[in-house]
Amino acid sequence: MSEMTDPRGRAAGLKRHLPLILIASVALIGVFTLRDTLSFETLADNREALIALRNDHFVLIAAAFVLIYVAIVAFSLPGAAVASITGGFLFGLLGGTILNVAAATTGACLIFLAARAGLGEMLSAKMDASEGRLAKLRDGLRENEISVLFLLRLVPAVPFFVANLLPALVGVRFRNYLITTALGIVPGAIVFTWIGVGVGEVFDRGETPDLSLLWEPHVIGPILALCALAALPMIIKAVRGKREI
Repeated sequence: MSEMTDPRGRAAGLKRHLPLILIASVALIGVFTLRDTLSFETLADNREALIALRNDHFVLIAAAFVLIYVAIVAFSLPGAAVASITGGFLFGLLGGTILNVAAATTGACLIFLAARAGLGEMLSAKMDASEGRLAKLRDGLRENEISVLFLLRLVPAVPFFVANLLPALVGVRFRNYLITTALGIVPGAIVFTWIGVGVGEVFDRGETPDLSLLWEPHVIGPILALCALAALPMIIKAVRGKREI
């Protein structure tokens, strides 16, 4: 009896998909309810209260910040950039970067595991059983898994939630995903945290943080250099393959 006709099989299949269904539902609700809440205006309006709470209850506020950031990433809620900047604003460049990376990595791993438990297992099994171009794509991905995952994290044009979900859906190894996420988001985290360190002065001028800093040559240049370094193993393998042919 197949899973489609076996009630227990259907129940088990639904159970596997529940985490991803929950994430998708919360993300959809968050788009409409939190879009104006997790904003720079909210941070500006509450900055004095946040600073006071941080000074009086540092450990508690740091833990609360990490939990909120984890939820933002895990449920793909709006406000990740605001959260990263808040980390720099409250905890400085070093502390903010560490907390931002830890929270973003944890949230990304949670959504990865949820996606892999549901659609990921099914799609990965289909890729394993496939032939032709899909099989070549599968083999190429697994052969260059680390490089591809680093590129997903380093290329600024790739949305963060896409880099979280796509690896789970194509069956990459969790260890590689964890390592490349924790290391690959560091450059971007430093930039956003750096912006947060000086955000108080920006608010005093009645302005909002300038996120276009990410595209300044002195910032985007090193990030693109890291992208080229991540792609280098794939380029070398491709060149060697052509020479062998």
